[in-house]
Amino acid sequence: MIDVVAVRPPRLRAGDLVALVAPAGPVPEDQAARTERILAGWGLRTRQGRHSLGRSGFLSGTDDERLADLNAALRDPSVRGVMCLRGGYGSQRIVDRLDFAAVRADPKVVVGFSDITALHLALWCEARLATVHGPVGVALREDTPAAEAVRRSMMTAEPVVVTAGPAAAGVPGRADGILLGGNLTLLAASCGTRHQPPVAGAILLLEEVNEAAYRVDRSLVQLRRAGWLDGVAGVALGHFTNCPGADAVLAEHLGGLGVPVLGGLPIGHDLAQIAVGLGLPARIDTAAGTLTVEAPAR
Repeated sequence: MIDVVAVRPPRLRAGDLVALVAPAGPVPEDQAARTERILAGWGLRTRQGRHSLGRSGFLSGTDDERLADLNAALRDPSVRGVMCLRGGYGSQRIVDRLDFAAVRADPKVVVGFSDITALHLALWCEARLATVHGPVGVALREDTPAAEAVRRSMMTAEPVVVTAGPAAAGVPGRADGILLGGNLTLLAASCGTRHQPPVAGAILLLEEVNEAAYRVDRSLVQLRRAGWLDGVAGVALGHFTNCPGADAVLAEHLGGLGVPVLGGLPIGHDLAQIAVGLGLPARIDTAAGTLTVEAPAR
Protein backbone atom coordinates (compact mmCIF):
# COMPACT_ATOMS: atom_id res chain seq x y z
CA MET A 1 0.00 0.00 0.00
CA ILE A 2 1.19 3.53 -0.76
CA ASP A 3 1.56 5.35 2.56
CA VAL A 4 3.83 8.23 1.52
CA VAL A 5 2.34 11.71 1.72
CA ALA A 6 2.83 13.69 -1.47
CA VAL A 7 4.74 16.96 -1.52
CA ARG A 8 2.26 19.63 -2.60
CA PRO A 9 3.85 22.73 -4.13
CA PRO A 10 2.52 26.19 -3.22
CA ARG A 11 -0.32 27.31 -5.47
CA LEU A 12 0.43 30.10 -7.91
CA ARG A 13 -0.69 33.65 -7.28
CA ALA A 14 -1.07 36.63 -9.58
CA GLY A 15 2.35 37.90 -10.59
CA ASP A 16 4.10 34.54 -10.21
CA LEU A 17 6.48 33.36 -12.92
CA VAL A 18 5.78 30.22 -14.96
CA ALA A 19 8.57 28.66 -17.01
CA LEU A 20 7.45 27.34 -20.40
CA VAL A 21 9.58 24.36 -21.40
CA ALA A 22 9.59 21.83 -24.22
CA PRO A 23 11.05 18.54 -22.97
CA ALA A 24 9.71 16.54 -25.91
CA GLY A 25 8.49 17.50 -29.39
CA PRO A 26 9.02 20.79 -31.27
CA VAL A 27 6.65 23.68 -30.58
CA PRO A 28 5.19 26.10 -33.18
CA GLU A 29 5.96 29.70 -32.26
CA ASP A 30 2.38 30.91 -32.65
CA GLN A 31 1.09 28.22 -30.28
CA ALA A 32 3.71 29.10 -27.68
CA ALA A 33 2.64 32.75 -27.98
CA ARG A 34 -1.00 31.73 -27.39
CA THR A 35 0.07 29.91 -24.22
CA GLU A 36 1.79 33.06 -22.99
CA ARG A 37 -1.34 35.09 -23.75
CA ILE A 38 -3.63 32.73 -21.87
CA LEU A 39 -1.44 32.62 -18.78
CA ALA A 40 -1.09 36.39 -18.84
CA GLY A 41 -4.89 36.53 -18.73
CA TRP A 42 -4.68 34.63 -15.44
CA GLY A 43 -2.32 37.24 -14.05
CA LEU A 44 0.78 35.07 -14.41
CA ARG A 45 4.12 36.02 -15.90
CA THR A 46 5.84 33.61 -18.30
CA ARG A 47 9.35 32.93 -19.47
CA GLN A 48 10.21 30.69 -22.37
CA GLY A 49 13.03 28.22 -22.05
CA ARG A 50 16.07 29.11 -24.08
CA HIS A 51 15.50 26.14 -26.40
CA SER A 52 11.71 25.84 -26.18
CA LEU A 53 11.25 26.85 -29.83
CA GLY A 54 14.21 24.89 -31.13
CA ARG A 55 14.27 21.74 -33.19
CA SER A 56 16.50 18.69 -33.45
CA GLY A 57 14.85 16.07 -35.66
CA PHE A 58 11.61 15.01 -33.95
CA LEU A 59 12.63 16.81 -30.74
CA SER A 60 12.54 20.44 -29.67
CA GLY A 61 16.28 20.38 -29.13
CA THR A 62 19.11 18.05 -28.23
CA ASP A 63 18.82 16.08 -25.01
CA ASP A 64 21.28 18.45 -23.32
CA GLU A 65 19.35 21.51 -24.49
CA ARG A 66 15.98 20.25 -23.35
CA LEU A 67 17.40 19.07 -20.05
CA ALA A 68 19.11 22.42 -19.48
CA ASP A 69 15.82 24.30 -19.89
CA LEU A 70 13.97 21.99 -17.53
CA ASN A 71 16.66 21.99 -14.86
CA ALA A 72 17.01 25.77 -15.11
CA ALA A 73 13.30 26.09 -14.36
CA LEU A 74 13.46 23.63 -11.47
CA ARG A 75 16.47 25.38 -9.93
CA ASP A 76 15.35 29.01 -10.29
CA PRO A 77 13.69 30.25 -7.07
CA SER A 78 11.85 32.96 -9.00
CA VAL A 79 10.01 30.28 -11.04
CA ARG A 80 6.89 29.05 -9.23
CA GLY A 81 5.37 26.89 -11.95
CA VAL A 82 6.56 24.81 -14.91
CA MET A 83 4.26 24.22 -17.89
CA CYS A 84 5.31 21.83 -20.62
CA LEU A 85 4.46 23.31 -23.99
CA ARG A 86 4.05 20.04 -25.84
CA GLY A 87 4.17 16.26 -25.56
CA GLY A 88 5.05 14.16 -28.60
CA TYR A 89 8.11 12.17 -27.63
CA GLY A 90 11.38 12.70 -25.82
CA SER A 91 10.84 13.27 -22.09
CA GLN A 92 12.02 9.82 -21.06
CA ARG A 93 15.36 10.49 -22.77
CA ILE A 94 16.24 13.13 -20.16
CA VAL A 95 14.38 12.33 -16.91
CA ASP A 96 17.22 10.33 -15.34
CA ARG A 97 19.36 13.50 -15.32
CA LEU A 98 16.83 15.84 -13.73
CA ASP A 99 17.96 17.81 -10.68
CA PHE A 100 15.76 16.04 -8.17
CA ALA A 101 17.57 17.71 -5.28
CA ALA A 102 16.32 21.06 -6.61
CA VAL A 103 12.77 19.64 -6.82
CA ARG A 104 12.90 18.46 -3.22
CA ALA A 105 14.35 21.77 -2.02
CA ASP A 106 11.85 23.98 -3.87
CA PRO A 107 8.70 22.17 -5.08
CA LYS A 108 6.90 23.84 -7.97
CA VAL A 109 3.65 23.22 -9.84
CA VAL A 110 4.42 21.08 -12.92
CA VAL A 111 1.80 20.68 -15.67
CA GLY A 112 1.57 18.43 -18.73
CA PHE A 113 0.30 15.11 -20.08
CA SER A 114 0.87 12.50 -22.79
CA ASP A 115 4.66 12.11 -23.21
CA ILE A 116 5.01 14.21 -20.03
CA THR A 117 3.85 11.08 -18.19
CA ALA A 118 7.55 10.16 -18.03
CA LEU A 119 8.22 13.40 -16.16
CA HIS A 120 5.28 12.87 -13.79
CA LEU A 121 6.57 9.39 -12.93
CA ALA A 122 10.11 10.60 -12.34
CA LEU A 123 9.03 13.47 -10.09
CA TRP A 124 6.81 11.16 -8.04
CA CYS A 125 9.38 8.38 -7.67
CA GLU A 126 12.32 10.67 -6.89
CA ALA A 127 10.70 13.51 -4.95
CA ARG A 128 7.09 12.42 -4.21
CA LEU A 129 6.01 15.63 -5.95
CA ALA A 130 2.30 16.00 -6.68
CA THR A 131 1.97 17.15 -10.29
CA VAL A 132 -0.82 18.19 -12.65
CA HIS A 133 -1.97 15.86 -15.41
CA GLY A 134 -3.53 18.40 -17.75
CA PRO A 135 -3.26 20.11 -21.11
CA VAL A 136 0.17 21.09 -22.35
CA GLY A 137 0.57 24.69 -23.38
CA VAL A 138 -0.16 24.22 -27.08
CA ALA A 139 -3.44 22.44 -26.22
CA LEU A 140 -4.82 25.39 -24.27
CA ARG A 141 -7.61 27.47 -25.76
CA GLU A 142 -9.02 30.68 -24.31
CA ASP A 143 -12.23 30.56 -22.29
CA THR A 144 -12.67 26.78 -22.32
CA PRO A 145 -13.48 24.41 -19.45
CA ALA A 146 -10.11 22.72 -20.00
CA ALA A 147 -8.22 25.98 -19.59
CA GLU A 148 -10.23 26.88 -16.51
CA ALA A 149 -9.47 23.46 -15.01
CA VAL A 150 -5.74 24.03 -15.52
CA ARG A 151 -5.99 27.48 -13.95
CA ARG A 152 -7.76 26.05 -10.89
CA SER A 153 -5.22 23.25 -10.53
CA MET A 154 -2.35 25.74 -10.59
CA MET A 155 -3.87 28.63 -8.65
CA THR A 156 -6.30 27.17 -6.10
CA ALA A 157 -6.30 24.48 -3.42
CA GLU A 158 -9.70 23.13 -4.43
CA PRO A 159 -10.30 19.39 -5.00
CA VAL A 160 -11.32 18.36 -8.50
CA VAL A 161 -14.43 16.33 -9.32
CA VAL A 162 -14.42 14.83 -12.81
CA THR A 163 -17.70 13.43 -14.14
CA ALA A 164 -17.71 10.52 -16.56
CA GLY A 165 -19.70 10.58 -19.79
CA PRO A 166 -23.20 9.14 -19.86
CA ALA A 167 -22.15 6.00 -21.73
CA ALA A 168 -19.19 5.24 -19.47
CA ALA A 169 -18.29 1.58 -19.27
CA GLY A 170 -16.57 -0.10 -16.38
CA VAL A 171 -16.91 -2.28 -13.30
CA PRO A 172 -19.23 -1.08 -10.51
CA GLY A 173 -17.92 -0.02 -7.14
CA ARG A 174 -16.12 2.62 -5.15
CA ALA A 175 -12.40 2.81 -4.45
CA ASP A 176 -9.97 5.10 -2.66
CA GLY A 177 -6.26 5.39 -3.36
CA ILE A 178 -3.42 7.55 -4.62
CA LEU A 179 -4.00 8.53 -8.26
CA LEU A 180 -1.05 7.50 -10.44
CA GLY A 181 -0.59 6.87 -14.14
CA GLY A 182 -1.18 8.77 -17.35
CA ASN A 183 -0.49 7.80 -20.94
CA LEU A 184 -0.63 4.04 -21.45
CA THR A 185 2.26 3.85 -23.92
CA LEU A 186 4.56 5.83 -21.63
CA LEU A 187 3.60 3.72 -18.63
CA ALA A 188 4.49 0.59 -20.58
CA ALA A 189 7.76 2.19 -21.69
CA SER A 190 8.63 2.88 -18.03
CA CYS A 191 8.34 -0.77 -17.00
CA GLY A 192 11.64 -2.01 -15.64
CA THR A 193 13.05 1.47 -15.09
CA ARG A 194 13.69 3.13 -11.74
CA HIS A 195 10.54 5.18 -12.36
CA GLN A 196 8.06 2.33 -12.20
CA PRO A 197 6.24 3.25 -8.98
CA PRO A 198 4.58 0.79 -6.61
CA VAL A 199 0.87 0.85 -7.39
CA ALA A 200 -0.60 -1.52 -4.78
CA GLY A 201 -3.53 0.37 -3.29
CA ALA A 202 -3.41 3.06 -5.99
CA ILE A 203 -6.02 4.18 -8.49
CA LEU A 204 -4.45 3.77 -11.90
CA LEU A 205 -5.23 6.45 -14.49
CA LEU A 206 -4.97 5.42 -18.15
CA GLU A 207 -5.45 7.36 -21.40
CA GLU A 208 -4.25 6.97 -24.97
CA VAL A 209 -4.44 8.35 -28.51
CA ASN A 210 -3.99 7.04 -32.06
CA GLU A 211 -3.23 3.42 -31.17
CA ALA A 212 -4.61 0.29 -32.81
CA ALA A 213 -6.31 -2.26 -30.57
CA TYR A 214 -3.35 -4.65 -30.72
CA ARG A 215 -1.00 -1.89 -29.52
CA VAL A 216 -3.32 -1.06 -26.61
CA ASP A 217 -3.36 -4.78 -25.85
CA ARG A 218 0.42 -4.98 -26.01
CA SER A 219 0.85 -2.14 -23.54
CA LEU A 220 -1.69 -3.59 -21.11
CA VAL A 221 -0.02 -7.01 -21.27
CA GLN A 222 3.30 -5.31 -20.54
CA LEU A 223 1.80 -3.56 -17.50
CA ARG A 224 0.32 -6.82 -16.25
CA ARG A 225 3.55 -8.78 -16.70
CA ALA A 226 5.53 -6.03 -14.98
CA GLY A 227 3.20 -6.01 -11.97
CA TRP A 228 1.55 -2.65 -12.64
CA LEU A 229 -1.92 -4.13 -12.17
CA ASP A 230 -1.14 -6.12 -9.02
CA GLY A 231 -3.13 -4.85 -6.08
CA VAL A 232 -4.51 -1.68 -7.65
CA ALA A 233 -7.53 -0.32 -5.78
CA GLY A 234 -9.29 0.80 -8.95
CA VAL A 235 -8.83 2.05 -12.50
CA ALA A 236 -9.85 5.43 -13.94
CA LEU A 237 -10.08 5.48 -17.73
CA GLY A 238 -9.74 8.72 -19.62
CA HIS A 239 -10.01 9.31 -23.36
CA PHE A 240 -8.85 6.57 -25.73
CA THR A 241 -9.00 8.93 -28.69
CA ASN A 242 -8.90 7.39 -32.16
CA CYS A 243 -8.20 3.95 -30.69
CA PRO A 244 -10.76 1.72 -32.48
CA GLY A 245 -11.44 -1.50 -30.61
CA ALA A 246 -9.81 -0.26 -27.41
CA ASP A 247 -12.98 -0.63 -25.30
CA ALA A 248 -13.07 -4.40 -25.82
CA VAL A 249 -9.37 -4.75 -25.03
CA LEU A 250 -9.69 -2.66 -21.87
CA ALA A 251 -12.69 -4.69 -20.72
CA GLU A 252 -10.80 -7.94 -21.26
CA HIS A 253 -7.74 -6.90 -19.26
CA LEU A 254 -9.35 -4.79 -16.54
CA GLY A 255 -12.72 -6.44 -16.06
CA GLY A 256 -11.26 -9.39 -14.18
CA LEU A 257 -9.14 -7.46 -11.70
CA GLY A 258 -11.92 -7.49 -9.12
CA VAL A 259 -11.73 -3.72 -8.57
CA PRO A 260 -13.92 -0.79 -9.65
CA VAL A 261 -13.23 0.56 -13.12
CA LEU A 262 -14.64 3.94 -14.14
CA GLY A 263 -14.54 4.74 -17.85
CA GLY A 264 -15.52 7.75 -19.94
CA LEU A 265 -13.60 10.37 -17.97
CA PRO A 266 -12.74 13.58 -19.86
CA ILE A 267 -9.01 13.23 -19.21
CA GLY A 268 -6.39 12.92 -21.93
CA HIS A 269 -6.25 13.61 -25.64
CA ASP A 270 -9.32 15.73 -26.25
CA LEU A 271 -10.00 19.47 -26.19
CA ALA A 272 -12.45 18.89 -23.34
CA GLN A 273 -9.92 17.29 -21.01
CA ILE A 274 -9.93 18.18 -17.32
CA ALA A 275 -6.73 18.63 -15.29
CA VAL A 276 -6.25 16.43 -12.22
CA GLY A 277 -3.48 16.01 -9.70
CA LEU A 278 -1.25 12.93 -9.67
CA GLY A 279 0.23 11.42 -6.53
CA LEU A 280 -2.78 12.50 -4.48
CA PRO A 281 -5.64 10.81 -2.62
CA ALA A 282 -8.54 10.14 -4.97
CA ARG A 283 -11.84 8.30 -5.09
CA ILE A 284 -13.73 6.70 -7.94
CA ASP A 285 -17.45 6.14 -7.51
CA THR A 286 -19.03 4.38 -10.45
CA ALA A 287 -22.58 4.89 -9.13
CA ALA A 288 -22.06 8.64 -9.12
CA GLY A 289 -19.85 8.46 -12.21
CA THR A 290 -17.17 10.60 -10.61
CA LEU A 291 -13.44 10.74 -9.96
CA THR A 292 -12.61 13.07 -7.06
CA VAL A 293 -8.97 14.12 -6.57
CA GLU A 294 -7.41 16.29 -3.89
CA ALA A 295 -5.80 19.55 -5.01
CA PRO A 296 -2.20 19.27 -6.28
CA ALA A 297 -1.23 22.66 -4.82
CA ARG A 298 -1.55 24.01 -1.30
